[in-house]
Amino acid sequence: MAVTIDLAGQVAVVTGGTRGVGAGIARSLLTAGAEVVICARRAPGDPVVAAGRTARFRPLDVRDPLAVDGFFDWLRDTYGRLDLLVNNAGGSPYGLIAATGPRRAARVLELNLTAPMTVALAAHEVMRHQDGGGAIVMIGSVSGTRPSPGTAAYGAAKAGLENLARTLAVEWAPAVRVNTLVLGMVRTELSYLHYGDADGIAAVGRTVPLGRLAEPAEAGDACVLLASGLARYITGASLAVHGGGERPAFLDAATADAADGATPNDPTTQEE
Repeated sequence: MAVTIDLAGQVAVVTGGTRGVGAGIARSLLTAGAEVVICARRAPGDPVVAAGRTARFRPLDVRDPLAVDGFFDWLRDTYGRLDLLVNNAGGSPYGLIAATGPRRAARVLELNLTAPMTVALAAHEVMRHQDGGGAIVMIGSVSGTRPSPGTAAYGAAKAGLENLARTLAVEWAPAVRVNTLVLGMVRTELSYLHYGDADGIAAVGRTVPLGRLAEPAEAGDACVLLASGLARYITGASLAVHGGGERPAFLDAATADAADGATPNDPTTQEE
């Protein structure tokens, strides 16, 4: 039997929803029937549209607490409720931390940890007073679970965001569910900045067990699931959407012949 997730009548906010992963999430929510409001500092070049429906845009700098409060006051006055917040806004330029210094690191931490906390607090004020509560999805990253050279502050922020989500899931239960979507590499319109041309993107994709980068819609589909009644008993969880993660480097570095697909250098295959 096919399972269809219907979010008709629900109101969702996607921060940073004008492009990339955020736009993909917004399109998936639109397709599922939700009313979607996207926010960012700048308007999208083209409207975010799916299934014949369009996301509504409001300008917002998530690093400005007063602006965040004003945004959610407008949302409550306009829609009367908020069912889902997707805390997606974030990012970081590449740079070794010793070369870029503490000021830029502080800005990265502000955007990727402090701002999502501010937005979640404002959303909670709306959700906790309404029937049915609500759901919050933090957009995390595998950078928060492994070394992240070149994006150290970003990785630290994402690790903190995941911990924050687990804590808020306890503090805000049972009214508000809080989960983290832990993303791996996603193919967006900006992928060339990180991975180069089409050949480079394909080569990077081959390092993922599933053989490719994720599509933004696949992050969106996971958000739809976490927003739905199918996830009504899921809170404080971290859902990895990373295609199996990264192939361990020692597998490619090993030179000995492998038996049954494992190398003698794999510690999990050594005989006692």
